[in-house]
Amino acid sequence: MNALEIKNIDGTAPHGHGVVWMNVPYAEASGRALHLQIIWPPIEDWFTPSQYPTVVFVQGSGWGKQELGQWLLALAEFARRGYVVAIVEHRPSDVAPFPAQVEDLRSAVRFLRENAGQYRIDADRIALWGDSSGGHLAVLTTVTDGVAGAPGVHDDEPLGVRAVVDFYGPSDLSLMPEDPACVQLLGGIDPRQHPDTAAPAAASTHIRPATEQALPPFLVMHGSDDEVVPFEQSVVLGDALVAAGHRIELYRLDGAGHGAGGFFSEPVMDIVDQFLKENLEQ
Repeated sequence: MNALEIKNIDGTAPHGHGVVWMNVPYAEASGRALHLQIIWPPIEDWFTPSQYPTVVFVQGSGWGKQELGQWLLALAEFARRGYVVAIVEHRPSDVAPFPAQVEDLRSAVRFLRENAGQYRIDADRIALWGDSSGGHLAVLTTVTDGVAGAPGVHDDEPLGVRAVVDFYGPSDLSLMPEDPACVQLLGGIDPRQHPDTAAPAAASTHIRPATEQALPPFLVMHGSDDEVVPFEQSVVLGDALVAAGHRIELYRLDGAGHGAGGFFSEPVMDIVDQFLKENLEQ
């Protein structure tokens, strides 16, 4: 009779994966529930109430219905670096036009701060990150933060965001190529024909001198060959921030298109990680 062979391996290695809390409701607006997908990094000791720096990510969608799983694998891999990542669902622009999406992002951050203990979030170390229209919302939410009466802002209590990452987001819709998504965001108004109406959705409208407005640092990445949101949109944002004395790092990814190319490659993620570590330190 053959004897059972038992093989031994080291069982003391650190816990190798995190957790995704799926479809966490954070608000209700326009008759629908809005959700978060919250990703934890690998946690070695589940019984210690450890807290982590947190990235609130806004998935690009032309401000329409979002495919929240589009960058889920990449963001889960990024969470391994020691971050909680919360992917935000906002109202589509065909349900509620601008500034509903800013309102939703603000609500999501407030929910995460209020429930920081449950989701292992360090409420003093929160960053915003978005791609395409999500980058636009991350930037716009930051530059209007704490300004009562600004689009989507109904109080003057700051969110406390300490860093912003913008991947190929538009910054001034009146300077964009013809795009039905921009028109729909503004409730049917073409921003190129009505720049005054589009101005509240432009980041530069709200950027004031650093002596009057405290803004966190910005990291902006944009493809040189972006056929949807021209690279110049990030130059417009960068020029406005620099002129006002704010901090920005702008990278051009040579040969990259709109969301195509090395945006979630390891070298780029290393840059994002280093930027966040520098600006989310205690």
